[in-house]
Amino acid sequence: MTFTVAILGRPNVGKSTLFNRLVGKKLALVDDTPGVTRDRREGEGRIGTLKFRIIDTAGLEEKFDDSLEGRMRRQTELALAEADVVLMLIDAKAGVTPLDEHFAGWLRRSETPVILVANKCEGKAGTPGLMESFSLGLGEPVPLSAEHGEGMADLFEALLPFEAAAEAAQEETADAAAEDAEDAAEKPLQLAIVGRPNAGKSTLVNTLVGEDRMLTGPEAGVTRDSIAVEWEFEGRAVRLVDTAGLRKKARVQQKLEKLSVADSLRVIRMAEVVVLLIDGVETFEKQDLNIAAHVIEEGRALVIAVNKWDAVADRQATLKLIRDRLAISLPQVRGVPVVTLSALSGRGVEKLLPKVMEVYDLWNSRIPTSRLNRWLEVMLEQHPPPMVKGRRLKIRYMTQVKARPPTFSLFMSSRGELPESYIRYLINGLRTDFNLPAVPIRIMTRTGKNPYAEKG
Repeated sequence: MTFTVAILGRPNVGKSTLFNRLVGKKLALVDDTPGVTRDRREGEGRIGTLKFRIIDTAGLEEKFDDSLEGRMRRQTELALAEADVVLMLIDAKAGVTPLDEHFAGWLRRSETPVILVANKCEGKAGTPGLMESFSLGLGEPVPLSAEHGEGMADLFEALLPFEAAAEAAQEETADAAAEDAEDAAEKPLQLAIVGRPNAGKSTLVNTLVGEDRMLTGPEAGVTRDSIAVEWEFEGRAVRLVDTAGLRKKARVQQKLEKLSVADSLRVIRMAEVVVLLIDGVETFEKQDLNIAAHVIEEGRALVIAVNKWDAVADRQATLKLIRDRLAISLPQVRGVPVVTLSALSGRGVEKLLPKVMEVYDLWNSRIPTSRLNRWLEVMLEQHPPPMVKGRRLKIRYMTQVKARPPTFSLFMSSRGELPESYIRYLINGLRTDFNLPAVPIRIMTRTGKNPYAEKG
């Protein structure tokens, strides 16, 4: 049983840098711009033999209203409630600020234990700030440099007692932990929610998990990091990932947005099923098709979700337009399911996950080699391969080499390459005869060696 550590502090003190250092990966976006992090991000942290769950938070703000900063603060408060211990970061080079003093007083009143961490202590520039931090009343500070990895041994010593407390709690609940381990044995389904900015991705995630897990609002581009949420649907473990909005490449100019887009594209590559959320009021734009095409190119299973359906005036025309554009622009994945819903009200959301599970099963499909080759004989008889240099190409047999997505090898003679049009003919036949809609299908051609090539 691991314990949970939350990293708190005012903006631009290095919280995300420390988070990346502890998880050993560049998961959180880092930039000199204050307030880059908005949602709380979770990961598996480690220092030597010490393992724990780590939460990165937005910078602490003195706002409690419904503004973006106020909503960010509420996300930070939720992280504080979940944590077993808090790392309160200050910038030792900048010294103790009035905002540091304000939030140190807030943390002193909370029941969660606090470890004061003086970041940016490399060299001597941070020494005055380190001395000042004693005045915050949070005990002896731990000096470190998150960017350079200095001071990790001291942080290890400060966190070690919380591991012992977690182990004691684990012994008391050994039976319950064993049951949880059995439930967790099944690998979670990797599900990504993608789309253009302000399509309602974070709102949909919050509705699915039943809590305000993601920061939402009317502003476009609220989400910057790709945030993963461990969830369960009808007993099945699901890793739900909310992503930053994907705008047209020509419009992405700022460095921070480029980082967010790159993070979203990485999530698509790691996903198993991708839900493309589109704004029903704005219909199906070219950028939506570009995102869908990218998902298919990466070999992921695709589900289209049309959000804000309760605000659509002509629903039949909108649905027909979406399906027509999909058929024209994405003929390589006919039959992509389209689910209409309202993420804000929750209406229609219950239809989404059953469709995701259905597509996931198709994405994992395997066809026995004997059945596949009986089918291939019929396809070759109906439409024989083309002629090359006066001789017809000979296809010997076919086998499925892997699933996720379904991928096949076609073994043939070495007389020439099989035209792309004939490969499409076989793919369409596979999709129709073996009921494989909505998932990409790949066929690789392999040719045998010509034994007379060297002699000739």
